[in-house]
Amino acid sequence: MFHILGGVMRFRVGDQEITAGTGDTVMAPKGVPHAFRVESTEGAHCLTIMQGSDFETMLRQASRTAERPNLPEAMAPSSEMIERLVAICAANKIDIVGPPV
Repeated sequence: MFHILGGVMRFRVGDQEITAGTGDTVMAPKGVPHAFRVESTEGAHCLTIMQGSDFETMLRQASRTAERPNLPEAMAPSSEMIERLVAICAANKIDIVGPPV
């Protein structure tokens, strides 16, 4: 479940495409392919609620300690970054499906 706290996000849940803004909630059931993209230029914030620990474990394994208190500059992921994320997801029974939203 994604509850949008600020900004605009576009989701694909199964075959359905949904644009959601502040105050909206989008359901993306486990086992149903889903993806999202931040659409607002100022970014977006959402509260994500999930069942089970597989996604949280994946996030912990894919994360690194922050180098400073502010967010890093946005950048396109390298092929090595993508390969690492795909491997970590696979180890946690999470499938990466595409194409991106």
